[in-house]
Amino acid sequence: MKKLLSMSAALLMVAAPALADDVKIGVILGYTGPIESLTPDMAMGAELAMSEVNDAGNFMGGGKTLVSVRADSTCIDSAAATAAAERLITADKVAAMVGADCSGVTTAILQNVALANGIVMVSPSATSPALSTIEDNDLFFRTAPSDARQGEVVADVLMDKGYKSAAMTYTNNDYGKGLADSIKMNFEKAGGEITISAAHEDGKGDYGAEVAALAQAGGDILIVAGYLDQGGKGIIQSSLDTGAFDVFYLPDGMIGDSLPEAIGPDLNGSIGDVPGTDSPGAAKFAEMATANGFAAGPFAPESYDAAALIILAMQSANSTDSQTFKSHMMKVSNAPGEKIFPGELAKGIKYLRQGLSIDYVGASAVELVGGGESAGNYAEIEIIDGKNVTVGYR
Repeated sequence: MKKLLSMSAALLMVAAPALADDVKIGVILGYTGPIESLTPDMAMGAELAMSEVNDAGNFMGGGKTLVSVRADSTCIDSAAATAAAERLITADKVAAMVGADCSGVTTAILQNVALANGIVMVSPSATSPALSTIEDNDLFFRTAPSDARQGEVVADVLMDKGYKSAAMTYTNNDYGKGLADSIKMNFEKAGGEITISAAHEDGKGDYGAEVAALAQAGGDILIVAGYLDQGGKGIIQSSLDTGAFDVFYLPDGMIGDSLPEAIGPDLNGSIGDVPGTDSPGAAKFAEMATANGFAAGPFAPESYDAAALIILAMQSANSTDSQTFKSHMMKVSNAPGEKIFPGELAKGIKYLRQGLSIDYVGASAVELVGGGESAGNYAEIEIIDGKNVTVGYR
């Protein structure tokens, strides 16, 4: 078994007593729920950054060990996510959190837990535009770009592919509504037509009524701004079963191996996007992920970067106190300074201990802007022979 896997198993034995020199980082993601097929690789990405630093042995002068503590956000149940985050802080005594994943639960955790306890949280995948302006006391950051940017990308791809009209369905929550609004605004600005923009609920067994309304409105393509393991998948299957639509646009919440595996060859030819880059850091992270027994899938690079930024900010501040190191998050993520890529976290720590500046580029070419969010890079996806294939970058 790979070294990281054995380490992660040990890290998650939270019943064991904590050592005085342990620095715990919560990894709160939807291990159950509508994106549960994505979160194992995301968690392993975050834990890879921690194990890399532990193996180097130079964090905080070699006197501290990073420990991952997982908690389930469920992606959609804000009450459960809030309770899980509270346990991370009050019982497990985490110094910071990687997560949450989905926008609604991330907002709930930030407002109800992180702010009250003064804990830094870095989401690798919460993309609602509302999170750009939410009150956060400089505690909230994200390594995935806002859906304000994704809406521009969707519009560009659709127009470049020759689609002039589209029906759209979105999951009925903060993520879905924010993304749908951004897509509609940008597509119509580009000269396209959204024939209908209708919400759907996750967890239903039958989406016939929703698909009938979408089919009646018509369109050259159906945009499904949902979740690949829940309602989005149901909408697509019902559309194919009834002949309502045979080609789909899949934004980031719909990109993952489980969807083409579930739908089969009928999904071939559909298109989409997911945060991604062709930077040297992305290639290096993919090699590291493979060597450690997991895939560099959707949001796994951003999860590695979320954990790495927390660790480097702690080192820069020479403190594991969120109230102290939060002001160092932007400092370590942007120029000027020595560029730091995946596999080079020990180098970054060495430079910081010497009082030198670093520019963390990481696995996703992350550059924090505004209130602490990624400027944004996207991979353009096409489903070919039952696989999500990257055909370009935006």
